[in-house]
Amino acid sequence: MPKLHYISLMRLPTERAHGLQIVQNCEAFAAAGYDVTLWVSRRWNTPEMRRITDPYAYYGVERNFRIRRLPCLDVFPLFPAESAGARFAFYLLTLSYALVMLFALPFIRADVFYSRDEFLLALLSWLKPKESLAYEAHLFPSSRRGAALQRNVCQGVGSVIAITPKLRDDLVDMRSADPGRIISAHDGIRRARFETLPDMYEARRSLGWDDDAFIVGYVGSLKMLGLDKGLGTLLDAVANVAGAQLALVGGQTADANRLVRQGVELGLPEDRFIHVGTVPPGDVPLYLRAFDVCAMPHPAATQFARYTSPLKLFEYMAAAGAIVASDLPGWSDVLQNGETALLVPPDNVEAWSAAICALRRDSELRRKLGVNAREQVMANYTWAVRAKRILDHLEAGFA
Repeated sequence: MPKLHYISLMRLPTERAHGLQIVQNCEAFAAAGYDVTLWVSRRWNTPEMRRITDPYAYYGVERNFRIRRLPCLDVFPLFPAESAGARFAFYLLTLSYALVMLFALPFIRADVFYSRDEFLLALLSWLKPKESLAYEAHLFPSSRRGAALQRNVCQGVGSVIAITPKLRDDLVDMRSADPGRIISAHDGIRRARFETLPDMYEARRSLGWDDDAFIVGYVGSLKMLGLDKGLGTLLDAVANVAGAQLALVGGQTADANRLVRQGVELGLPEDRFIHVGTVPPGDVPLYLRAFDVCAMPHPAATQFARYTSPLKLFEYMAAAGAIVASDLPGWSDVLQNGETALLVPPDNVEAWSAAICALRRDSELRRKLGVNAREQVMANYTWAVRAKRILDHLEAGFA
C-alpha cells in the first residue's frame, strides 16, 4: 500500500475551513487505497476547540488515517490578531515546527509528502526526492519574498495541485511551474454529509427559526488574510429587500457585531440579523437547508477573483441551495448563470438586491437552481472524485 504523509502547520481541531478541507482530503486519500498520516503542529488552541477531544468525531470522518503531532513554539496567544507581534509569532511557529520536522522526517519513508505550506516543502526538498513532494497551492503571493519562495517550491517538487484553473495558469505563466507536473483541483464535499437532508421547514423548526421568514444566509469566516469577503455588499443588498433577514453561520463574534452595528446604521433593526457563531461541521448542512438564499458575495480582489475555491460554494450546492454569487473567474467553470446560480457583478449592491428579490419572488427558480447545483456537485465535486484525480496525477509522476 503506498504511503502518503500530509504535513500541515494547522491547529487541530480548528474552526477554520482549511481544517475541514485537510481532514476530509486525508480521509479520501485513505479511502482510495493509500496509507495516510496527517502531521500537525502541537499548538495552543482556542477554549472552544480545546474542549474537543476527538477530531475524527468532530469532523465526521472515518478513522482510516493517523494523526501525529509535532512540538513547536507557539506564542500566538500573547499577541493581538494581525499585529506585528502576531507576524513574529507566525515566523517563530513556522521555523520551530520546521526544525522539529527536519529531525523527524529523515527517518520516515513515504511515496508522497503532501502539503499546502511552501516553507515546509522548501525544507523537505533538501531531504526527500523531488518526485515524492506534492504542493497544493491555495495562494499566489504578491510580495517579492513570497513569490520567490513559491517559485522555488513549484520548481522543486514533483507535482503541483492548484486549487483553481486560474491559479494553475498563473503558476505556469509567472512562477515557471512545469505544465506537465501541475493540475487544478477545486475543493469539494464529503458526499455522506449531504445524502440525507431535511426540507427547509424541518430545518427551521430544529433551529427555532421562523417558518415564514425570508432568510439570506452566509456560512464561513467573514474575513480571509485580513481581506473583507464582501459582507458589506451583502448587508447593503439585504437592507434593500423589505423584511429579509441575514443569517451568519461562523465568523468571529467581533466581526459579526461590527456588521450588525453597520446594519443598524443603515436603519436595519437587530432582529433582521441571525448570528450563531461557529458550529460543528456536522451541523452545517442543517443551517444551509434553513436558508432561502445562499450568498457568496466575494469582492473582485485578485485573491478571490482567481485563486479561491470556497468550501461554502460546494456545500451550498450539495445542500441544493439557491445560490447568488459574485461573477468571478475563479469558479466560472463550476457555476452557470441561471442554471446552478445567479451570478452578479461583485461589489454591485443594486445587482445583488435585484438577484435576491428575483429569488424571493420565484420559488420555482430557487428550486431549479438548487436541484441543478446538487446534481452537479454530487457528480463532479466530491472529495472522492478529487482524490482520484490527484492520486492519478501523482502516480503518473512516479512512472
